[in-house]
Amino acid sequence: MAKTPKDVVEYARQNGAVMADLKFTDFIGTWQHLSVHIDQLTEDSFAEGFGFDGSSIRGWQPINASDMTLLPDPASAKMDPFTKHPTLSLIAEVVDPITHEPYSRDPRYVAQKAVNYLKSTGIGDSAYIGPEAEFFLFDSVRYEQTGNKAFYEVDSVEGSWNTGKDEEYGNKGYKARPKEGYFPVMPWDKVADIRTEMVIELVKLGIEVEASHHEVATGGQCEIDMRFNDLVTMGDQLQWFKYVVRNVAARNGKVATFMPKPLYGDNGSGMHTHISIWKDGKPLMAGNEYAGLSQLGLWFIGGIIRHARALAAFSNPTTNSYKRLVPGFEAPVNLAYSSRNRSASIRIPLQASANPKSKRLEYRCPDPTANPYLLFSGLLMAGLDGVERQIDPGLPLDKDIYGLPPEELAEIPKMPGSLDEAIDCLEKDHEFLLKGNVFTEDLIRMWIARKREHDIDPIRMRPTPYEFFLYFDA
Repeated sequence: MAKTPKDVVEYARQNGAVMADLKFTDFIGTWQHLSVHIDQLTEDSFAEGFGFDGSSIRGWQPINASDMTLLPDPASAKMDPFTKHPTLSLIAEVVDPITHEPYSRDPRYVAQKAVNYLKSTGIGDSAYIGPEAEFFLFDSVRYEQTGNKAFYEVDSVEGSWNTGKDEEYGNKGYKARPKEGYFPVMPWDKVADIRTEMVIELVKLGIEVEASHHEVATGGQCEIDMRFNDLVTMGDQLQWFKYVVRNVAARNGKVATFMPKPLYGDNGSGMHTHISIWKDGKPLMAGNEYAGLSQLGLWFIGGIIRHARALAAFSNPTTNSYKRLVPGFEAPVNLAYSSRNRSASIRIPLQASANPKSKRLEYRCPDPTANPYLLFSGLLMAGLDGVERQIDPGLPLDKDIYGLPPEELAEIPKMPGSLDEAIDCLEKDHEFLLKGNVFTEDLIRMWIARKREHDIDPIRMRPTPYEFFLYFDA
């Protein structure tokens, strides 16, 4: 893979690239891009960069200070698999056009600072992340919200609601019932070949894939698992993952969504996130404590549990996220840890018990609407705060949490019940994120303000179709 600017220019020539596409992640977590003709990409471009309007990016610059610069990262060079004309793709860093100082609200820069902070503590030198981003593949998605009208409608060839009579879909009776999609073979699994196509494209891009399968919900819910990687690289890979999933779906006449809860009454899409800390090539999570964890691993859990409610503002950043975080749908709302219990928010995977190098934590609360760089960085900072302060996580909970009596369940801390509550928690508890200037007060204030103005308040003010069902006769 190309590493230097000279290598990249030659790589582009060898592949016949006619355009260079600079991709960067905005504040919310969406990939944005700027394309230039390949003649404009020289070795000097990697130091000089390309200008763009930062005031048009959500949550970034005011219009009176809008100029910003993209610096391509030569190590990120790949050929884009979806463009009609050969296009070189480069992930770019966002900097000030005058000083070339990194931009504090660039999520990728936050991730780089988080890794640097880990090294500065002396606790470890590498953080490895393995997300499991679930998604739905629908055949159609329709929605509208105006002053006098609101609706949504999704459909899927394998949806349990389809009768099998529609020749357009050709269901023929093979459909997964709610919560029974994990994971019958074809013809029930009608999207297996599309998932395989996604895996092939990911592998071509140099992303290692471990498994692919249908998920629990009806209506085309899927999961493709990438092999773990270092924190910043995995942030890049998750953005590539979403790009591949959406584009492969589109060229097969389907639409992919990472929305956590698009279907009522069935499981939502989570993004269980595995994390481990290493130093000098040695894993630090393995030891002789509970479930084969080290004391450091237990303290790391203590930090996550202590700060999970604040971290929810990044791990579950949409109002729809909290329609998934309800009991009974494999979504952990109770902040506890266990070795095998999937109703706990933190799980120590059993498969990891034999090999110390595989020992890790699985944080089960996040969903795939999270900005990956901010989520992974926040998760690392919460865990490190637990290690630095030696926070006791308490006793593990190996029972079915959803089956506990009310008096016992009341003793277990819980995730926020809404984005509004999560944002309030972040406002009160974010000192752990400020260490090493990883997150800044400016970034956190803007995140809080934007979520309240653009997510929480509009939902609060608008009637929904179900309210007509409930109250029109009042």
